Amino acid sequence: MSRSAPPTTRTTRALALILPLLGTATMGAACTNGAPPTASGSATPAPSAVVTSTNPVDQPSPTASARPTTIPTSAFSELPSELRKSPRQTTPVSNALPKLCANEFGTGGRQVTASAAMTATYKKANEPPSNVPQGMIHQTIFTFDGDGAAYYLKRVRSAVQACPTYKQGDNPVKVESRALPGAGDEALLVTRTWAETSLNGERTGGTATSQIAVARVDSAVTVFNDQGWEGTSGNPAVLDQAVRNGVQALDDWRR
Repeated sequence: MSRSAPPTTRTTRALALILPLLGTATMGAACTNGAPPTASGSATPAPSAVVTSTNPVDQPSPTASARPTTIPTSAFSELPSELRKSPRQTTPVSNALPKLCANEFGTGGRQVTASAAMTATYKKANEPPSNVPQGMIHQTIFTFDGDGAAYYLKRVRSAVQACPTYKQGDNPVKVESRALPGAGDEALLVTRTWAETSLNGERTGGTATSQIAVARVDSAVTVFNDQGWEGTSGNPAVLDQAVRNGVQALDDWRR
């Protein structure tokens, strides 16, 4: 390196240092409200837009600059008011996606152009607000370049079929999957079943279940991860309604 760089070179280096700092400050401000809901159900009002994931594996591909890079809140599912325990909240994608034997739902690879997630906490209809929630549905949306959406669903389908069982702590979980008709261009429903336990970890003699739904709408994919409250069963009817609403919202946005 020479002792005195030309002015043009010094300017270029200065910009190279400043621009990443500006990008970091912008992303930090955008993710301030990205914490998942607490057990008490308290939440801040949902934002008008959801910022894309900062997970390196989900960064936009270099050839996808024409695709949208921000996913609006309106593209996400909204539950009926009688089922909402609290407003939807933005959630880190890595926290929203389920994991079975491995990272089956984790990334769409370099064809991802945007990703974001929200969590909806739901209750039983007509229950008082003081009651505990019935469960939470974490919804993730990926948008893709080219044929990435179809490839993502194909890869998830194969990965789930290769994982018939896995361990959740010391509790074996059975995994079953099937096509989910009438949800987007193609969809998959995954059901997890395990021996139910009490809050103390003791077997109750019954079984608990939860479901995952993955649906493709054009060049976008949405993943719904339903979790019952504190290890209890999720509600398949609520998940089905969330999927139908979410597919319609995604279709309205994408088409």
